[in-house]
Amino acid sequence: MGNGDTRVRGIAARAGGWSARHRWAAVGIWVLFVVLAMGLGSAAGTVELKDSEQLGGETGRAAALSEQAGVDEPAGETVLLQSRDGSLKATGAEFRAAVAAVIEAVEGTGRVTDVTSPYDTKTISKDGRSALVQFDMRGDADTAGERVEPVLKAVEEVQKDHEALRIEEIGGASMNKTFDDAFGDDFKQAEFSAVPVALGILLVAFGALVAALVPVLLAITAIMATMGLMMIVSHVQPMDDTSSSVMLLVGLAVGVDYCLFYLRREREERAAGRDAETALRIAAATSGRAIIVSGVTVCVAMAGMLFTGIATFKAMGLASLMVVAVAMVGSVTVLPAVLSLLGSRVEKGRIPFLHPDKRRKKQGADNGSEGGSRFWTAVLRVVLARPAVSLVVAAGALVAIAAPALGMKTQNLTLDQEFGDSLPIVATYERVNEAFPGGSDPAEVVVKADDINAPEVKSAIADFREQAVSSGASRGPVDVKVHDAQNIAFVYVPLVGGSDLEEAEKSLTTIRDEVRPATLGKVDGVEAPVSGQVAGSKDFNDQLVSAVAPVFVFVVAFAFLLMLLSFRSLTIAVTSIVLNLLSVGAAYGILVAVFQHGWGASLVGAEGVGAIITWLPLFLFVILFGLSMDYHVFVVSRIREARLRGLTTRDAIQHGVVTTAGVITSAAVIMVAVFAIFGTLSMQSMKQMGVGLAAAVLIDATIIRGVLLPAVMALLGERNWYFPKWLNRLPDLSHDESFEAPSTTPPPPAVAGEKVGV
Repeated sequence: MGNGDTRVRGIAARAGGWSARHRWAAVGIWVLFVVLAMGLGSAAGTVELKDSEQLGGETGRAAALSEQAGVDEPAGETVLLQSRDGSLKATGAEFRAAVAAVIEAVEGTGRVTDVTSPYDTKTISKDGRSALVQFDMRGDADTAGERVEPVLKAVEEVQKDHEALRIEEIGGASMNKTFDDAFGDDFKQAEFSAVPVALGILLVAFGALVAALVPVLLAITAIMATMGLMMIVSHVQPMDDTSSSVMLLVGLAVGVDYCLFYLRREREERAAGRDAETALRIAAATSGRAIIVSGVTVCVAMAGMLFTGIATFKAMGLASLMVVAVAMVGSVTVLPAVLSLLGSRVEKGRIPFLHPDKRRKKQGADNGSEGGSRFWTAVLRVVLARPAVSLVVAAGALVAIAAPALGMKTQNLTLDQEFGDSLPIVATYERVNEAFPGGSDPAEVVVKADDINAPEVKSAIADFREQAVSSGASRGPVDVKVHDAQNIAFVYVPLVGGSDLEEAEKSLTTIRDEVRPATLGKVDGVEAPVSGQVAGSKDFNDQLVSAVAPVFVFVVAFAFLLMLLSFRSLTIAVTSIVLNLLSVGAAYGILVAVFQHGWGASLVGAEGVGAIITWLPLFLFVILFGLSMDYHVFVVSRIREARLRGLTTRDAIQHGVVTTAGVITSAAVIMVAVFAIFGTLSMQSMKQMGVGLAAAVLIDATIIRGVLLPAVMALLGERNWYFPKWLNRLPDLSHDESFEAPSTTPPPPAVAGEKVGV
């Protein structure tokens, strides 16, 4: 068979062999799968997450009560009228004329309802220089941003006639429009530019257009199939836009990585003198097996999000899990068929001056590294000569980088933290909060009773309004909107603290723990959960904190078990977990240093906002723990393969790290580049995600895999393969493919004439 007897065992080898023998069938099945997934998904449609499903606690309960009552809260808008120099007062004639002009202008658009005058609602600041005209947008609140432009223009016209006043609009609809206009295209451009960036890097890595296109096409088809599957799954677990964006990022990263690992090994074997069929079988049995181990580990890590109990995280976890599984299956099934069909044509479209294979051969001839990386050969020479020193220096550096993470502070970012001074509406937000603390983001109490107009209920609401102010939690005015037919009322409480979330949370606690029990809590049958931005931030934080332990235990325990069963080594399993945790810790430290403390923030176009967005630490832990296993499994598999062929542990480390350095570098550069694109967005939360992911992958592919892993393994020596006898009863998922090198064609030096029993 081919040029030598080749015996293969294992799922990956058998799948690759079948695919290579039934090339058109494998390709046809894959295409049919992608088309069916998209078609069935489109027919099923997507079920979007509801507000009541996104959070637990009081915030979720408040949204559920509104939905059950059939009350769709409109998008509220506010117009701030403020004396520029303080000379005009709200009681003056000119100020009153401006207020009347605003009311007339917004009502004249026909897009608003329930317009209120500050003279009726008492929304006049204590210093008398600011007032608020409030109203609601007609129609669905979710699409109000699409209809608010005529209202904004009407307010701008009034501003032109009253230069002594600052007249500005802010609210849910106007903010959504502003953000969509400013960042909607930004997001789309970031998502679409990820593919050309990956393709460009692959062109450099392979030096041929066809070879570069194969990984990208596999990733794209995996993403397309997963989009269809997400629509179907959304009927069980509703999805949102965030899960789609995360799926695209993860799908592109792992889809390209898996294909890159496979294709590079196949090319390496052909360059060593093996015929195309044998090279493909070896790639299937080695890289294919590493892809399965890595893919299952990543899926397990992504499944950790299901333990948060937060619908958004569950949706992200399922979406990520599915795209990894689809990319993994595609890599070990249709990819061998494509490579078999292409044969030598995979080298078509050679790019002038880019000859990576020749470059690697020359480097190998110069340094005896079997065609590996000259740079990593030099690094390995130092690391393996002084492993203890290398371990102390590298680990010490990462611990120092991770140290700031001990003081991590998480919160939902306020508008000014998220966007800084990049948008005029942020300045409006700050002015409203300064004149009316908490007025732009009031707490919202949803009062549900059997009879909302019962005397005791009305009395309790009145007492609540009074005590909310007298307790010091609010400076008022506390507004009430009653829906008689649905027996529900909404009480809006501006919280003292405003955009300062720490102070605002203290006010929220007073409302929840003191004011509510003393008023609404005394009426039987009344529910009064407190929601709003501040309440949502606190509830989300509390829920995430409670989810950290189970997610951490689940991900670490199952990753440990998979590594143990896959490599039959207790030592490898333990060191894998420790190194991955060190990588995640370093990423946390960089995030805190840059975005919380502002150290070097300007270098990444960021600002020190004083906090890390609430959802990011847990999200990063799960994503990074999964993705870092890609590199770890790939490198350790190659080391173990060389060791079982007869090399000493030290030589196996040298062989494994150096021969995988090129593919890991290419894969890491693609990931870093894609993640860095999101680090260029204006939103601080997206910057934090992009910088955190890019930094972690960079650290993982260099310091962890290039220095710490070989140093630790060199120090441990034969103890790397320690596996207690009492663990032999566990299932054996180890690398069990076997090859014999051909007698007529000399194999690579490291494996000459030896049997692969991996």
